[in-house]
Amino acid sequence: MSFLKAEWRKLAFANYTIDPKLLKKYVPFGTELDTYNNKCYVSLVGFMFVNTKLLGVKIPFHSNFEEVNLRFYVKRFDGEVWKRGVVFIKEIVPKAALTFVANTVYNENYETLPMQHIWEQNNTNKKVVYKWKKNNKWNSFSINANTTSKTIELNSETEFITEHYWGYATVNKNSSNEYEVTHPKWEEYPVKEYSISVDFGALYGEEFQFLSKQKPSSVMLAEGSTITVESKRKLTLKE
Repeated sequence: MSFLKAEWRKLAFANYTIDPKLLKKYVPFGTELDTYNNKCYVSLVGFMFVNTKLLGVKIPFHSNFEEVNLRFYVKRFDGEVWKRGVVFIKEIVPKAALTFVANTVYNENYETLPMQHIWEQNNTNKKVVYKWKKNNKWNSFSINANTTSKTIELNSETEFITEHYWGYATVNKNSSNEYEVTHPKWEEYPVKEYSISVDFGALYGEEFQFLSKQKPSSVMLAEGSTITVESKRKLTLKE
């Protein structure tokens, strides 16, 4: 049985090119940075968890909720194939119980903050907004997009960003956790305009403050799908 099953819906991505040296200390044991066209990315990602079940059980008041995370991309060769995965600098959710489980079981770096979202659509426009409050200040990420989705192009930057099916988290310098995330290939909504108002320094540390003024290299909106998060396995130096 999967550890977690849910839907991830209306995933908003803002992707920033970054100096790989800034991420070196965050790279988990057994992995290396993954790049696209020799560029290293971090992504601000906002989305909704919908119909969430933990070990097959729907937890009251914890089925539908927002998440915003800052993540980067890694890969690991397991002796036969390259596994392409993500590492989270921080994941923000509105429920303390979610933070406790994720930090305790998966060694992730979750934080609980007040959050809101807006989904609106008319005949010509789809609006998606995610907001989260830190130090009495609301941060926001909003996108206006076309209402009709399209297939994500093969070998595109969007495919690189969305097609990572493993998660990695540092345990210590000689071990890390690995877990699989399953979902079908997503479709995207062409983005018409976006707005980002985020205090990256307050949220993720001063080393990321420069992102507050940096224009993202791309912004995407994916529809999402049903997903599963499988049970973790531990990678150690002994392997």
